[in-house]
Formats: sequence, C-alpha cells, structure tokens
Amino acid sequence: MEEEKASHDVSEETVEVKALTSQPHKTKKHTEAKALVEEAKNIIAASESEMENCQLILDENLHDYATAKNNLHHEGLDEANSLLSEFGYPKEDLEETSLENQAIFETKEEDKPVVLKNVHSGRFTGFILSLLAGLATFISLIYVATEELGLTLNLDTKPSNETINSILTWFSTAVGLQPNMYVGATILGFAIFLVMWIVYAIRVALKGSSNLQFANKQMKETQKYIVQKNNCKVEMDRIDMHIKDAINTLQDYAVILTEQNGKLKRVIYFEGPHTNLSDYHNTSMQIIKETKNLIGYIQTFITTPISKEGKLSEESTHALNHAKEGLQKFLNTLA
Repeated sequence: MEEEKASHDVSEETVEVKALTSQPHKTKKHTEAKALVEEAKNIIAASESEMENCQLILDENLHDYATAKNNLHHEGLDEANSLLSEFGYPKEDLEETSLENQAIFETKEEDKPVVLKNVHSGRFTGFILSLLAGLATFISLIYVATEELGLTLNLDTKPSNETINSILTWFSTAVGLQPNMYVGATILGFAIFLVMWIVYAIRVALKGSSNLQFANKQMKETQKYIVQKNNCKVEMDRIDMHIKDAINTLQDYAVILTEQNGKLKRVIYFEGPHTNLSDYHNTSMQIIKETKNLIGYIQTFITTPISKEGKLSEESTHALNHAKEGLQKFLNTLA
C-alpha cells in the first residue's frame, strides 16, 4: 500500500507537470522553461524535506532501540546466560553489535541528487550576434553599392562627402525611388535593423525551444529521482515500523528473562549446580530449557542486521517474528 501511495504521489506530480506544459500558445517557451525548472526545484525541495523528517523520526527510534537493547543485556540477558553456564551450558559470547553497523538505514549509492540548472533567455548572445550580423550587412551593402557605382573605397582614408552621398543615393534608386541621399540612408539603416532583428529573434526563439527541451529533460530526471526517493521513504517507513516492533519485543524479553533468572537462582540455591540435567527435577529442567530457548530466540534477532543495501533485511524480519512466536509459545505454557 505504501508503494502504491508513493506511485500515486508521483502521478499527481506528473499531472501537475503536464498541466504546466500544455500551454505553449499562452506563454513563451522560455517562460515555460523557467516555470518547469522552478517546479522541479519545488518538487525536489519538498521531497528532501519529507525525507529529512523521516530520517529524524528514524534516528529517534534507533536511539530508543539501542536503549532497549542495552536494557535487555543489563536487566536479564547477560545474567541469564551466566546462570545457564552453571548448568553445564557453554556461556554464549553476546558481543554487542554496533548500532552503526546494524541498524542505521543507508540510501543506495545510485540515489544521486539531481542538480538542476537554470535556463537563460539567450537575449544577450542574441544581441551580440545581431550586432555582428548588422555590421556584416552594412559592409556587404556598401560593397554592393560601390560595385554598382564603379567606385573603389580606400580603407586607409576617409571617403569624401561626395562619395558618401553617391553611395547613399544609390540605395534610394535601387528600390525604384527618386535619387535622395536621406531616403537612401533610411533604406540602408532599415535593412541593417531588419537583419539584426531577424538574427536576434531567431536566436531567442531557438534558445527558447532549447530551454524548453532542457527543462523537460530535467523534469523527467526529477520525476525519476522522486520515484527513487519515494521508494527510499517506503523502505525507511518499513524499517521504522520494524524497529518499533523490535523495541516492544526487547522490553518483553527483558521482563521475562528477569523472571526466569529468579527461577534459575532458586533452582541453583535449592538443588545445587549439576553438570547433568537429569539430576534436576522435571520442573527445574523445564525452566532451564525454556530459558535457553528464549535466549536463543532473542540473541538470533539482536545479532541480525536490520537493514541490508538500504532495505529492510528479510533475515531480521524473520528473526523478529521467530522471537515473538517463541515468546508467545512460552507465555502460552503459563496460561
């Protein structure tokens, strides 16, 4: 159910993205691309915040788990193990498994964060390109005019006013108008401006399309990342529930083993230590065997890693269930 919920959350986010990208005629492509990038940032920020909250809760439960585990050792398990050694059982080496190696949840290495990049309008580069295009247009048109007029410009000296007037006047006659220097200058300026505007518009349009493609690509990467994060959160929730269940079980075992230790002390006091179990009364033998079984159940669990490769360990789940079943079986004998 939790995985379905995670998928549902991602689906809702996808719907929002589709709604955002379904307005190509209402907004400019660059504006839409910027909105997509901002939306992706918000999605990742919300996901990261949720993951941090989950991690805080998990850390608190891990601390409680460590406390319950230590209490189990100090209040019942260590003493029970020591008492059983007096009945001929080898003393178990209940080495503490470090919390860092056993219970902390770690994300997989492939869950790398998505680094989102902003998009730029391309206006600055468009302006630079338009200036270059305008300069090239000016040079080309002047060259055409001089060729048509049979003039040769000396680049080392400034053209005379007469030459300039002739060139500008040619532009007015080239379009079928009366010879007029000012009209020709206007036509030349308009032609240059038109080329500059076309180059600028093409650059901005191409950049807008490129930005939109780039933003959509980033959004897809964001969606994949969110799916990974949601799957990770599902696993964290599973581990969190598992730890809470484990804490209750450890506390139950601490109480039961404390009671069993009292019974074992009574057996030793009244019947004395024997290496052969057959030397004890049947009731005493049952107490010894029950305590041994209880130690085996809980020791198997606390020495089994809780997480494995970022996921809840199936071995830990099985060991906890086995410990709970063993405890319930023991309690049923008391009813």
